[in-house]
Amino acid sequence: MSATELLTTPLYALHLELGAKMTPFAGYDMPVNYPGGIIAEHRHCREAASLFDVSHMGQLRLVGADAAKALESLVPVDVVDLGLGKQRYALFTNSSGGILDDLMITRRENDLFLVVNAACKHADIKHLVTHIGHRCNVQPLPDRALLALQGPKAVTALSALNPDVARLTFMTGDSFMLNGIDCFVTRSGYTGEDGFEISVPADDAEALARALLARPEVKPAGLGARDTLRLEAGLCLYGHDINETTTPVEAALTWAIQKVRRVGGARHGGYPGASVIDGQLATGPVVKRVGLIGLERVPVREGAKIADNRGHALGHVTSGTLAPSVGHPIAMAYLATNHTQLSHEVYADVRNKPQPMRVTTMPFAPHRYFRG
Repeated sequence: MSATELLTTPLYALHLELGAKMTPFAGYDMPVNYPGGIIAEHRHCREAASLFDVSHMGQLRLVGADAAKALESLVPVDVVDLGLGKQRYALFTNSSGGILDDLMITRRENDLFLVVNAACKHADIKHLVTHIGHRCNVQPLPDRALLALQGPKAVTALSALNPDVARLTFMTGDSFMLNGIDCFVTRSGYTGEDGFEISVPADDAEALARALLARPEVKPAGLGARDTLRLEAGLCLYGHDINETTTPVEAALTWAIQKVRRVGGARHGGYPGASVIDGQLATGPVVKRVGLIGLERVPVREGAKIADNRGHALGHVTSGTLAPSVGHPIAMAYLATNHTQLSHEVYADVRNKPQPMRVTTMPFAPHRYFRG
């Protein structure tokens, strides 16, 4: 795909004005970093507040009295009991228990608000319309942009535009006027830090971004820092750490499947791949996503093969980086379950040389969400 064929977000002109290095991503021309560089952006987000353009993500609403029950036929999570103003992480699954996409659901007064991944949004909308479009109204929101303000000083910056946003806690959302613009805000994000995701009319997105960037604690950040931050937070990237061949159990995402949707629960099953996922919950998976920390300062990248000390294949790396906040190489990998014990030593193949790594807990950097 040539640059002329790439889609742009409402902030495209602002990215160029700020000197962003642009890159193709999920069919969009997106900022990978600004002149200060990825590491500086990463550290600023951990110390202050960073503004990310995530308008390439898909936003949509499900409307109708049956919307929650209908959505539960496609995801293994509890939607029916989700309270007003509450947000939940969810997964679309297929008939083999694989993950078609991961998404965020927020219950609002008159709808369910969904945010899905950019590369999957058209398939997700088709999936929803095909399977539950007769039970609720599926309404894409292409006229809205999405901004993510992340970092320990994000609440300071956003409160300057409307102090009421400070009452939100992690995984809650509500509507607020920001810089005179009607926005829907959730206190959530993809960095492991406190922060907010702001759904804003596309025509007003640049004005809101400029108002936030005028705050002394806020600087812009691109996809490069977004990736290193989310990896330190132990969060999955769809198409890399999870995909249609990995199940929620293999991906260590069983925390997202509430008891009411499991065997013995009041609304057990009823979603694609339920029998496969139930079986893995009962007996354990053959492979599992784990965190790895490098014992030498050699970064290990996606695709690196993992072996034991005798060279026997154990699995592969799905994401890896030299983590700025951790000071060591880190990675996520799928390994044979009998090699996933904490502190177990394995070896990553980096340019035909085995690099020692150790299985560790995730997140690699502590989460700092605001829970009230």
